[in-house]
Amino acid sequence: MRARAAAGWKGLRSSPFWPACVLVVLIAAAAGLFAGSYTYAMASPTPRLIPTAVTGIPTSQVKRAEFVAGMEKALGASLRLHHYDTFAQARDAVEEQRVFAILREPGRAEVGEAMDAPRLYVSSASGASVAELLAQTAPAVGGAIGVPVTVSDINPLQKGDPRGLAIFYVSLAAVILGFVGAIQLSVHARALNPAERIAFIVAYAMLGGFAIAAVVDWGLGALRLPFAESWAILAFTMFTSGMVFTMFNTLVGRWAMLPTWGLMVLLGNPSSGGAVSWPLLPSLLGRIGRWLPPGGSVNAQHTAVYFGGHQHAFPFLVLAAWAAVSTAVFVGWRHRHPGGR
Repeated sequence: MRARAAAGWKGLRSSPFWPACVLVVLIAAAAGLFAGSYTYAMASPTPRLIPTAVTGIPTSQVKRAEFVAGMEKALGASLRLHHYDTFAQARDAVEEQRVFAILREPGRAEVGEAMDAPRLYVSSASGASVAELLAQTAPAVGGAIGVPVTVSDINPLQKGDPRGLAIFYVSLAAVILGFVGAIQLSVHARALNPAERIAFIVAYAMLGGFAIAAVVDWGLGALRLPFAESWAILAFTMFTSGMVFTMFNTLVGRWAMLPTWGLMVLLGNPSSGGAVSWPLLPSLLGRIGRWLPPGGSVNAQHTAVYFGGHQHAFPFLVLAAWAAVSTAVFVGWRHRHPGGR
């Protein structure tokens, strides 16, 4: 019986059905992991730590403490308060994306107008889900402690992007088409040498980035993009994603799709901060996401669209590091890559 089973197993392993059986199991597992990763990250976003600017002259330190405590209790999160002498400084902190909201307390402001009640300024462009939570919670908490709170949005989203998801979708397209393009090159242009393969990845990244930006801005009018900058970010994203697959194809051959999908889609996209702002993501995902290509792409594109003039180097360094490492691995171990002449 055991010998017959061993013979059957050996026969299956040597048959043409074996790779198909492996793929059936892997695809089923990938489907479950895909649903699980996105559900875990996005189904029930919960704030944990929300950086908030405070400016103005409080009429009562007790009321401020009560309001902050009430907000933290209602949100189930901590407000990390950053004090600024002027509203202009606090507003600049929002533009630099160091804080998500401004609590401006009663007192004579620097421009001379008098305020008789606190105001909470949210920034939907910084994170639509965070702004919505703050806007819903602040008036209720203020009413509970007898201090009316006015809520204003100082950085609203564009009309074609009412939920703040368009940037996530365009970045997702760049990430997925970036490595799908590299997969197609490995199948249909197998004979390309390393320099030729890199050149064609650059070519489809440039054209693909242009096509995404043109359709979203000129075609649909969903986002008003700083076109050249957005095109460059999308092209950089597609190139990086393509080189990540090429690196894994060099290291693990025909199974390269598994680590690429795991890194870029299962882990990278849910943690990118595009669909759910980083303060609302599970803390580990929020920290990891900034260091992965999808997070770098979303971060750079988000700043380019909504915070022009305040672009940071960090997301570009993330993309550059992944692209450089992937290219170096591919070139250094090019003899292991299944393509080439």
